[in-house]
Amino acid sequence: MSSSSAAKGKAPANGNAANLPNYELPWYSRYLISGGMPGIGKTTSIHCLAHQLLGDGYKEGVLELNASDERGIDVVRNKIKSFAQKKVTLPPGRHKIVILDEADSMTAGAQQALRRTMEIYANTTRFALACNMSNKIIEPIQSRCAILRYSKLRDQEVLKRLLEICEMEKVEYSNEGLEALIFTAEGDMRQAINNLQSTWSGFGFVSGDNVFKVCDQPHPITVQAMIRACLKGDIEGAMDKLDELWDQGYSAVDIVVTIFRVVKTFDEYVHL
Repeated sequence: MSSSSAAKGKAPANGNAANLPNYELPWYSRYLISGGMPGIGKTTSIHCLAHQLLGDGYKEGVLELNASDERGIDVVRNKIKSFAQKKVTLPPGRHKIVILDEADSMTAGAQQALRRTMEIYANTTRFALACNMSNKIIEPIQSRCAILRYSKLRDQEVLKRLLEICEMEKVEYSNEGLEALIFTAEGDMRQAINNLQSTWSGFGFVSGDNVFKVCDQPHPITVQAMIRACLKGDIEGAMDKLDELWDQGYSAVDIVVTIFRVVKTFDEYVHL
């Protein structure tokens, strides 16, 4: 996020910044859009980059706003503009950074105002936008940004982090509990960690049944049994499982969504 005209070979302003790499980006990559589903590390990645670039100047040199809460044009005109005008001491060749989370929630007017602000303060401030759908960002902003598209996390990546947390926090769990956390998270690390904490706080043990109680989702084993009964032509058995789900209070949408997710886990290719 440094300017292409950043000075080379100069001593850093402080000791901790001495080891910072001297990033040189072309003009079209001075701004960043990270897009993808929630809970996969978009905003965290931007914060890590800001820490790496600014060192001790991170606290003073970064402004973070959640655009879903502060989405109007006044935010751009007041908060962002004031921050861009503020003088901050940073390592040589570094710039202030504005992080806009949920940027796709900004109104069209606010995005137009942001585009103009990005142009005016290009020499002092860099902008990093995190969003779920980058196509909701207006084209003039997209054309000024390097766009990074994040894919959802793989099950093994979610499992690795959950195991680390369970070990550090002394959480008791079963393998079925971890599988349930991964199933309910759907690649969303934030959701997986939240479900882990809620299950541990509520039950003191992370099992499959406890996880599905916390998440209030149809148990995939019940749904799987219903589908298997259908495949065997056992309509009565399938209806019994469906009635069981109805009695537990699940809606048709909950059941259908879980059916599709369970079918994806089948070894054989099942057509519904």
